[in-house]
Amino acid sequence: MSIDFIYAVMQEFALVYPLFMSYLWMVGGITYFFHWEDRGRRKIDDPDIPFVAPGISVIVPAHNEERTLKETIESLRALNYANYEILVVNDGSTDGTAALIDDYAAQGHIRAFHLASNQGKAAALRVGALAARNEILVCIDGDAILDANALLWIVPHFNDPRVGAVTGNPRVRTRSTLLGKIQVGEFSSIVGLIKRSQRIYGRVFTVSGVVAAFRRSALHAVGYWDTSKLTDDIDISWRLQMDHWAIRFESHALCWILMPETLKGLWRQRLRWAMGGVEVAIDHFAGLLRWRRRHMWPVLIEFLLSVLWSYTMLILGLSLFISQVMDIPAMPDLTRWLPSWGGALIGLSCLLQFALSVVVDGQYERRFQRHYYWIIWYPVAYWLLAVFTTIVALPRVLFRRRRKAVWKSPDRGEQFSD
Repeated sequence: MSIDFIYAVMQEFALVYPLFMSYLWMVGGITYFFHWEDRGRRKIDDPDIPFVAPGISVIVPAHNEERTLKETIESLRALNYANYEILVVNDGSTDGTAALIDDYAAQGHIRAFHLASNQGKAAALRVGALAARNEILVCIDGDAILDANALLWIVPHFNDPRVGAVTGNPRVRTRSTLLGKIQVGEFSSIVGLIKRSQRIYGRVFTVSGVVAAFRRSALHAVGYWDTSKLTDDIDISWRLQMDHWAIRFESHALCWILMPETLKGLWRQRLRWAMGGVEVAIDHFAGLLRWRRRHMWPVLIEFLLSVLWSYTMLILGLSLFISQVMDIPAMPDLTRWLPSWGGALIGLSCLLQFALSVVVDGQYERRFQRHYYWIIWYPVAYWLLAVFTTIVALPRVLFRRRRKAVWKSPDRGEQFSD
């Protein structure tokens, strides 16, 4: 097998993989829209179908959320649901979060819990789950705003006893910079379509950590959240599904979230996500090879291909640099394999993908299509970021010392910058 053949295969993979995934997500999104999304709206709006409102416990883990938590709690108090409680767990905050929580608790609006030191989001969620009075737990971040009707859409899924969790539909509300605008498109044309397509083949890579509902008995069966994991949401998703609990995506359960609007903040967030995915895949790899867990193989294969693609891009990039810049004759001329139509096809597919998301997700907010222009930056902002974070994440996880994953205050956009 010649080196020329190897490089040719690598370049074909580098081009075909993102295109294949893009069209897979689009087909999945269209299928989900007609099979569940549109039909679900007609069903929940039908006055002849009785709605049963079981008790729900909304859990809000909070660490140094003084500037955002009030807005979150007020949105929860305004939920269009008759039977729910709000639990706020203060995880060792050093700002005014504790006082704010106590004020609401004194008025009888919430139940407050305080941890003496920073234990991490997973530990705070554990406290909330153990203290909750209801079987269905809805967990949201302390800087998020849950849509008033979200619980009405989440609850019916738990009528199926096989369902262990339901993940909501996060919507980006930080849009004052180019990075913010790009992420609006990303969460619709990528995250939203990925969740829809994964719902089609029955397994979800991860619930959205910012908004997810759980059956408490399912959590108890798998041991609740792991306090040592970098990304508790990915880990709990895999463990629930490995234990044969189903996870569903509910596109109508909207939750408005804050996202980083600086390169540094975005890099830190995506690197943590990448490291969390690598960590979970390594920890559960042996268990997933068992035949009884073959239902998780599509999720595992999809993740492994993404890692392989990232390192393929690294090798090709370094080889191109060496062959062109350093002019080493022994290196193959990679430019002869670069198809002239490749970049144009990827760009066209990107715009087509976002056009689909405008149709599918445009129903949830007005003038959503005005963000269409900014998606031209998506190939650079998303795929390159995915490549570099994955490349850095793998060795970091392999050599990381395991310890409790505690909170670190994230970048929440320009309106909350110091």
